[in-house]
Amino acid sequence: MTSRSRSGGRSARRALRSTLDVTMQPALRRNIPLCEVMDGAQVETIDAASMDILENVGVHFRDPIAIEDWKSVGAKVVDETVYLDRGMVRELIATIPTEFTYHARNPAYNLPFGKDHSIFVPMTGAPYLRDLDDVRRNPTLDDLAMFHKLAHMSPALHSSAHHIVEPYDHPISQRHLRITYSSMKYSDKTFMGMTTSPKNAEDVMDMCAILFGESFMESHAVTTGNCNGNSPLVWDETMLGAMRAFCKRNQPVLCSPFVLGGANTPASVPATVAQLNAEALSALSYTQIIRRGCPAIYGHYLSTVSMKSGAPMAGTPEISLMNFMIGQMARYYDVPWRTSNTLGGAKTFDAQAGYESASTLSAVLHAGANYIWHSAGWNEAGMHCSVAKFIVDAEQCAMGYKMAEGPKWGDFDTAVAAVPDIGPGGHYLGHPHTQENFQSAFFMPELFDNNSIEQWAAEGSVEITERALQRARFLLGEYQEPKLDEAKDEELLAYIARREREIPARDELNQSY
Repeated sequence: MTSRSRSGGRSARRALRSTLDVTMQPALRRNIPLCEVMDGAQVETIDAASMDILENVGVHFRDPIAIEDWKSVGAKVVDETVYLDRGMVRELIATIPTEFTYHARNPAYNLPFGKDHSIFVPMTGAPYLRDLDDVRRNPTLDDLAMFHKLAHMSPALHSSAHHIVEPYDHPISQRHLRITYSSMKYSDKTFMGMTTSPKNAEDVMDMCAILFGESFMESHAVTTGNCNGNSPLVWDETMLGAMRAFCKRNQPVLCSPFVLGGANTPASVPATVAQLNAEALSALSYTQIIRRGCPAIYGHYLSTVSMKSGAPMAGTPEISLMNFMIGQMARYYDVPWRTSNTLGGAKTFDAQAGYESASTLSAVLHAGANYIWHSAGWNEAGMHCSVAKFIVDAEQCAMGYKMAEGPKWGDFDTAVAAVPDIGPGGHYLGHPHTQENFQSAFFMPELFDNNSIEQWAAEGSVEITERALQRARFLLGEYQEPKLDEAKDEELLAYIARREREIPARDELNQSY
């Protein structure tokens, strides 16, 4: 690297420090038309097919408590199969709140949720990361903390999520405690709660009660749980037990069928949506048996399967179509819904990763999704979280945010008035309106290089992966921890210490202690 490029790098860093603003953006309020690919009759066709599945095929609830709960409300139950009457389903889901507010540790970061509001949430669950040197390896608790810090420093990300990466340096049975603490400690945005076992979910609820107060949780959403279904048409004991832990404390859960289109659903977009819709409705209905009126979110994980290899694919046209259709179904039932965002199957942060992610980002915004999960870092079909991609994805979410807000008309008259000032053949660069508005009028990406090739070469020919890693290092250097209340911090650490004494340190999920 030349001295010129080093000098330019120092100047750029000084400029960044003087202009850095990491204040979280408010919840996105979408103001663009929805993409709706079904007419009213087709929506009712999906609804009818889903209700037929629920009534005549049934759903397996592999959990004795759930079976007894269904029997208590008069559902037809044969062994572990629950047959759901469509009238009962409609009555139950009608009590799900259409919208609510997420309450963060920092009240300035509270988020209206549902209807035309959307939030971006980072990816979770990666067993590997590509680190600050772009090396693929197993993560640690320190790596998890790094991602929570980067989420905190990314204005368009509204949550620190939970286990963005799996911290391999801590026993599986106790890992959820440290993950939850990291989510709470390194960001004061809202976060997700672990649902890897019923006992783990109860621990998360107890930690949330320490942070926010038990009575506060009774009427305020402070975290989010995710419960994955086993498509086709199965909900298991682990997920249902975790669901009960969250719903009993009035905390929202994502009811998420796990769809691998063509493998665990029919090889048809409409038929896949019909099955997914039935699965989601069955879980949404069960949340209201646990506690009427508790918040719940229509969820899904969508992927299509390569018939050549059996591998999941991302960024395909069918995933976009299904997102459009699921958005219509969620609005038909008047419930908020979750989707997955910048998914990718590429092994590195390459053009494939970018195309896959951009395709789905555009689709989920036009589909009107509310909870936009897996919004930063996902690659290799979720097997790793890439630091570089995390940073670029976060900026892409900021760009999507601005697009989905729609055109800004507030300064239209003054802007149009500049046209006669300039006249034919002039330019607007020096006009007062341009000087006042250029920073906000058009989005200026920090991670895309739009300079000439000569300038790019003079500055070291830095590709986007390295630019993103430089940005990550800079953000981590500028990070300032939003300190927890000292008494609550001590109580959380004491709770973790007690539970780590009670839970044997094993490489298996805690189901018993």
